[in-house]
Amino acid sequence: MCMTPRLAAARIALVLALSVGLATGLGAFTFVYARGYSYLSSDPSACANCHIMREHFDAWNKSSHKNVATCNDCHTPHNVVGKYTVKAKNGFWHSFYFTTGRFPDPLRITEGNREVTANACRYCHAQIVAAIEHPDANAKERSNCVRCHEYVGHLVR
Repeated sequence: MCMTPRLAAARIALVLALSVGLATGLGAFTFVYARGYSYLSSDPSACANCHIMREHFDAWNKSSHKNVATCNDCHTPHNVVGKYTVKAKNGFWHSFYFTTGRFPDPLRITEGNREVTANACRYCHAQIVAAIEHPDANAKERSNCVRCHEYVGHLVR
């Protein structure tokens, strides 16, 4: 049986609409169920939505940084585009790994996120960094704050 172009186009439109509707519905359900909206805030308790982060959140609550820095202050860049780019990237991969159960336990920071964190240290502690580092040092010569101060924000070993 030969299908008319109009019928073929209608079927394609129906399949496309169902696919988009299914993806949107599943995404919305997951976003609400997993409290994805909370990650748009700067509330540190949002980071503890996932049980594996509870230990990090509890350690931050006892740290020297609790009164001066939240998760976003140390783990995202200090500009709007950078902040939400990192949050979106990390949010996607965190969701993927936790949904599939393929994450390291204990969690380990990625190299890219380690760089973001080191830059945040430099941002807040610029005067100290300027006093101890040669001003002409390139990226490879600069010290990595997190290498020695890995457990400052939240002591979890």
